[in-house]
This record gives sequence, structure tokens and C-alpha cells, in this order.
Amino acid sequence: MNPTSKDMKGIMDKSSYHLLQLLALACLACRPTCSSIITFGTIIPQSPTVEIGKEFTATCVLYNAAKATAEDIYWMLKDVTVPKEQYTKINDSAVSVTITITNETANWLLCRKKESPLSLNPNQVIHGILLTKGYPPEKPVNLSCMAVQSGQKISSNVTCTWQPGTRDERLETTYTLFGSLIVSNKSSKAHRSSGYIDFGTFPSFMELAIWVEVENKLGKVRSDILDIYAADLVKTNPPSDVNIISENNFSRTLLVSWKHPIHVAYVTLKYNIRFCTVGSGDWTEVPPNDTESYKESFRLQYLKPDTEYVVQVRCMHHMGYGYWSDWSANTTARTLEDKPTSKPDLWRVIIPSQVKSERRVQVMCKDPVESNGRIQGYSIKIQDGNWETVVVNGSDLDSRSQERKIIPLYQIPWSDKRRGLIELKAWNSVGESPEASLVIPKLTQEPPSVESLSWFTKEGRLWVKWQPPNVTATGEPYRSVVTEYVLEWVSVGDGAMDWQREHRHTRMAAIKGNLQKFNRYDISVYPMYSGWTGKPLTIAAFLEQGAPLEGPSVKVRRTGKNDAELEWMEIPLDKQRGFITNYTIFFITGGKEHSIVVTPDTYSYTVKHMASNSKYVVRVMASTVQGSTNGSNLSFNTLMYAPGQIEAMVVSVCISFLFFVVLTVLCCIYKMDSIKKKIWPPVPDPSNSTIAKWFPDFPSKADTPKESVLGDVSVVEVDVFDRKSLCEEDKAGLPLKKDKYLSEEHSSGIGGSSCLSSPHQSVSDSDEGGDSGQTTASTVQYSSVVASCGYKGQTPCPLPQTPQSSSSQSQTPSFARSESTQPLLDSEEHPEGTESHQRYPRNPYFRRLPGGNDGDSADLGELNQLEMEASCRFCPLEQNSQQTTPTEEGQSPDGQPGPDPSYMPQLSGYRPQC
Repeated sequence: MNPTSKDMKGIMDKSSYHLLQLLALACLACRPTCSSIITFGTIIPQSPTVEIGKEFTATCVLYNAAKATAEDIYWMLKDVTVPKEQYTKINDSAVSVTITITNETANWLLCRKKESPLSLNPNQVIHGILLTKGYPPEKPVNLSCMAVQSGQKISSNVTCTWQPGTRDERLETTYTLFGSLIVSNKSSKAHRSSGYIDFGTFPSFMELAIWVEVENKLGKVRSDILDIYAADLVKTNPPSDVNIISENNFSRTLLVSWKHPIHVAYVTLKYNIRFCTVGSGDWTEVPPNDTESYKESFRLQYLKPDTEYVVQVRCMHHMGYGYWSDWSANTTARTLEDKPTSKPDLWRVIIPSQVKSERRVQVMCKDPVESNGRIQGYSIKIQDGNWETVVVNGSDLDSRSQERKIIPLYQIPWSDKRRGLIELKAWNSVGESPEASLVIPKLTQEPPSVESLSWFTKEGRLWVKWQPPNVTATGEPYRSVVTEYVLEWVSVGDGAMDWQREHRHTRMAAIKGNLQKFNRYDISVYPMYSGWTGKPLTIAAFLEQGAPLEGPSVKVRRTGKNDAELEWMEIPLDKQRGFITNYTIFFITGGKEHSIVVTPDTYSYTVKHMASNSKYVVRVMASTVQGSTNGSNLSFNTLMYAPGQIEAMVVSVCISFLFFVVLTVLCCIYKMDSIKKKIWPPVPDPSNSTIAKWFPDFPSKADTPKESVLGDVSVVEVDVFDRKSLCEEDKAGLPLKKDKYLSEEHSSGIGGSSCLSSPHQSVSDSDEGGDSGQTTASTVQYSSVVASCGYKGQTPCPLPQTPQSSSSQSQTPSFARSESTQPLLDSEEHPEGTESHQRYPRNPYFRRLPGGNDGDSADLGELNQLEMEASCRFCPLEQNSQQTTPTEEGQSPDGQPGPDPSYMPQLSGYRPQC
């Protein structure tokens, strides 16, 4: 079919669509309504297939049975009413609607008519249609075909593939593959993206036309026509029986042979060969020009000795038509050994020694890069010594392995002041390698190191960056030009080490070893100066960091009252998984958590400002740049008292007590006399009193008065009524010291006291005022008072007989005083016993001489006058006071005067003075 005529037909169909629609409306209008099922109208077209994204027009035609007009018609898409603006009135019984089809458009389109509100069915459906939405078919692209080998010839089935459209096929779509020859056309149903045509016999040397047609209800489309020669469709099988042979005396070649997959009568082929070492996956292809001819063998050259290779072969039409066959299966073979063509990789490790000024050198090596066989041993020479052979066990080193193992060769002591040369050769079954040398300089002659060293990670690899050393031409034995750099890395966890060499112009390199994540490595860069090893510069690095596997284990070294010293151990290096950035101390008390951040080199810390006698829970967290890990919790209690505080308190109390005791003892020593007087008061001795000195003629021992007679004491009787006048008359004759005796502060009786003080508080009446240190209780004045008759508390005197006797018998009141400062006896100060004992003292210390004469009276004139005045100062007895009458021993029954009556003791202790 001509595509041009097809397009014209499509245009005619569109132009005549509306004409056919009008004819259908006329036919439907004339349709009889005699059917048993009443139909009110119809929609044109019926159940259409509509294209998504395009407009669709439907017409609703009313029958006479509908009893409605076009004004009563409205459209609905399922439950949604179509707006009036999309309606078109054709006539009184037909209305069309135009809608745009989308993926969200409802499938049902309904035509309804309006009824009166009183109708049982106010919105009656006249007709409805089901819309089938979809897309027209898309044009297939990238059509390609192939004829594969079947047996010993090319198959007659030509298989084709293409790319269908990208839109979702919502409609049923058919694919048809067409093939056209000059003599015939072939076609077959196909899948959505592939299909095949059977030509019966493969049309060799012929031209073919192949295309694909796609069709559904919305249209038909076909791909571009593929015009191709049959030879361009051919794909043969890969070569068979591929074999590799190692040739004697040719350690760098392999001979590859194979068989043709198809007879030359069908296809003349050319070949392609590729190879690689076992396990590498890095294929190397033989140049195509070397294998263009129709051959069955080829020699691979410039291979590595003693290396296992994998070889594959494929083929295609010699003119380049068609397709390459698949690669043949892997075939492996090993080249023959050859003597090493490169030097062994010689290195050394300096081991510190306990011997002063001495090191130990561990000589290590890797087998040569081009060992060309299995290394069986090494020959080593130290300085100017002889060559020594070190045989390598086959289990220690297998040169056929892709990994270059490190071989420890020799360990020797080395002085710090010694410079030496190490030379090394490797040998296999064919021969020896070139010689490698390494100079170990003195410590004072080590060449300078690189200027700076840093590291970083990128794309899962660890990179090292450095700056070259600053060297100038000097007179040193080594050259100032760096020939290469050696990068050495040591695993801190297990001590495994390795090294690699970099070009002298290199400033940054990636570590080529198999580094482990979260493992710390010490990386050193050594500049090499023509075999001389420069000073290393070392840095620690991680390929990848993570959070520590465990936290620090904390313990309390010391606890105090308000502080605690914490200590923790460093996390093992194999569990750090990164550089520790800081430690965080957490301590919890009373439900509150506090934290302190410390530097990574801190392993002990004293937490201060803690509460005393409190429980704390503490833990330490270690942090890296990738995370943190907490250690275990530890509980402890702070002390109630600080260390030494209790001892200080005890010592303070003891010192205070000792000071008090010492002070008390000193006070007691200083006041010894007063204390003695308080504890052992002195007993008064009347014989040593001053009254005894006034009357030296008296005996020192007083006579004991009888129970009913007091004849030894003279009593001067004074009339009670004349006491005042007597006192007034005698006042003029008082001596100048009367103030001493009349003072209210001085006592004037036996043990008596002043009227203003208690009986136990007396003051000394000495002229000098007494000792200032003497208390009133310790000073007691003793006196004897001879008062006139009629004094209160005494019996009245008898009336005078005659004037002579009166004058001769009368005496001036006598007052005798003792200046003794000794305290009274308890019996004197506090009289005890019966009333009779109180009235008659047992020891009358102060008394008058019996039968006193005039001479005595004259000698004591002045004293009697003072005593008289003192007697006038006795306070009168109270109304209820008891009077005591002395026994009248001095008077005879016939009325003659007898001895002078004695002074009667007072009742109830000493009578107070006025």
C-alpha cells in the first residue's frame, strides 16, 4: 500500500465525518417507535474510542416518545454536569457537546432531560455511551536484524529488534514484521519490541527490505524501512578448540591456536584476540591488522615471564559485514621463567636497643617487580664483608601470587656512629637479579627530612601530601638531590608494616596497601638521596574514623569532702577507631546531671564544688569526629569531713583543754593563800588578840564562867531613861578617833556588824583601813562593851545607896576592842545548842578584872568613855525582844554592893548596831 494514498484516505474520512453524522440523525429521527421497550433517544457515535488529549464531539437525538425539546437536554460525565458553554443546538430534537479527553475524564457520557418537579423521575437519562480512552500507535525506531549461525550454516530465520513507543498502551495494539525480497514478501506477527521472519533459506548475497507496522483502533503506523544486504545480518559462532602453547626458550611468548566455526563457502572470517593476567580483568587486544587474514593460530609476544595469562578469541565476516561473534571461553597458560630483570625492593627498619649508642637494623625486602619466576633466595652483603646467602622457603614466598610479600632477611646490631652499606641480590632457577643497595648513615649524617606532612581521605583511599626537603649543595657524602621517596606505614594495632616508592617529583600519593577502616596507621615519608635514607617525618592517620568501641573505665583515686579525684585508662588503640577529640565527665547527684569537657590527653581530673556526704554516679565519655561512646557508671560517696578535719578538731579541743588546765593551775598557784583560807579558815586565838595586850596583867586563859554566876565580868549599869543624856554628855569627851568607832560601816559588838550590812559582812576598824585584799567575811572584830545599867536586854541595876558609894562604885562605860582579823569560829558565828548556852557563853574571852579599883578605872577613863558612846549606839530592842536578867552575885542579901556585874550575852546572836 502506498503511504501517500493512505494519508489521503485519512483526510477524506475526517471531512466526511460530519456529513455521515447528519445522515445518521435523519435516519434515527425516522425510526419507528413501535418497540415494546420505550426509547427516548440515542447518542451518536455509539461507544467510541477517543484519543487522550484531543476533543471529542457527541450528539444526543431525542425521539418523539421523549416529549421534550433540545432545551430540556443537558450532558453529564458520570456525576459531573458539563457546562452549557460546551453545548451546540443542532435542531429542536438534537444537541451536541464537545469535551476534551484527559486521563481524568470519566468513562461514561450521559444525555439527560429535565422533568417537572412533580415528576417521579425529575432527571431522566435518555442515553449513555462508554468512552474508551487511549493513544494512537507510536512509530518504532532503531530497527536492527541479525541472522545467527545454526549448525554449519546461517539460519533462515532473521531476528529483528526495535524500540517501541514510550507511551502507555491503553488500547489493544498489534505488531507485524515485514521482510521484502525481490522475488517475494514475508511477514509475521511480532512482540512489542522483537520478532523474526523465516525466509526458508538464508538469502545470501541478496538485498532485503525490513519494517515493522503497529496498529490499534486509533490508527496505524510503521517504522522506517531497513534496506540491508544479507551478509550484514550474519553473526557466526565463536572459534572453537582454542589452545595455548608455551614454547621452549621463549619466556615471553605464547602460541594460540583455534578452529573456524563455519565453512569458508558460507562466510570468510577474520579474528580478534585479547589476553590478560589471571585475576586482573584488564584485557589487552591484539591489533586487528595482525589477525585480519583467514588463519587458525597466532603467537602472543612481549609477555611477562612466569606469568599466567587468560586468552579469548572471536570472529566476523572478513569484510567487516555483520556482527562479531561472542568471545570464546577462557583459556589459560603460563609463560616460562626468566632471570629477574629488576632489583629487589630493599628496606630496613630501625629497632631501638637497650644498649647505649646502639641500634638494631632489621633488613627487609620484597621480591623484584620483574622477578620473571619464583624467587628461591637472596644474596646479602653488609659493608665490605662477604656475600651471604639467605634461602627463602617456598611457603614464605610465592612469586606467582599477585601480592608482594615482605621478607625479613637479616637483623644485626648497628652503632649510632657507624655508617654502612647493605647490598642485596635475588635469584631464581634461571639467574640473579640486578643488585640493590641501601646506605645506613650515622645519626649525625642523616640527610634532612621533608618540610611538612599531611593526610586526607578521598574516594575511599588514604592520601599523603608532603613538601620536599630544603637542601642545598654541601660537602656531605650524599648528593643533595632527592632521587625518590619511600612511604612507610605501620598498623598501630597489630604492628604490620609496608612501604612503597614514589617518584622524586611526586608531592602527593595514595597509599596502595590494603588499609583497614577504623585502624590507626603511623605514616612516615623518607626522602632518598642516591641510596642514602633521609630523616623520616611521621604522622598518624585513619582511612575512616568511627565512634569508639568502648568507653573509658573510670575509678575514684581519692574522695574528699567537696571534691573527688577521678582516673581512667586510655582506650586501647584497636578500639579507639579514630582520634579522641575530648573526654566528657558526667556526674549525677540528686537527679541532676552535670558535665565537664577535658582535653584528649587528660586521664585524671579532680571534680570540685561537690556536696559533702552525698552519693554521686560518674561516667566518662570518649568522643571522636564520628561519634561518642560512654563508659560504665561508677558510684561513690563524698566524705562528711575533709581529711584531717576530725584530727584538727580533736587537737584543737585537746589544746584548748590543756590550756584551760594550765591556766587553772596557774591561777590556783597564784591564789594559793586565798584558796587555803577558803578551804582551811584560820581559827581565832583569843590569847593573841589585842585585848590581851591592853590588859597584860590579866591571865591569858579566861576563866570559865559558871552556869549561874558571871562575877568575872563587870557591868556598868546605865539607866535606860538616862541613856540619851549620858550619851550626849560623853560625846564631848570622845577622842579624835571617834569617827572610827562611830562609823556605820564598822562593827561594834562581838561578832556584830553594821546596821547596813548582814551579820557576816564586817569591815576592819584598823586605822590603816586594813588589807585591801581582805574580804569582809575574813575580817572579824572582837570587842567587849561594858554598858550602863538599864540597857535594853539587861536587868536593871539597883538604886544607889549613898552618894559616896555611888561615886565610888560608879564607873565610866568601858569599851574594849580586839584588832584580830581572824574569822570567828562556827560556834561563835553560828551559835548552836540550847538557850542556856546562848545566854551564857562557854568561853568569855573579854571580861573585867573582879573588884576593879579606882586606879584601874582612872587608867581606862578614855576607853570607858568610848565604850559608853558605843553602848549608846546599840539599837533598842524590839517590842518582842526577850530580856535577860543577870544573876545578882555582886549584891549581898542585905543590900550591900558586891562585885561588878558582867556584861550579859545577847540573845539570838549579835544585836545589830544603829
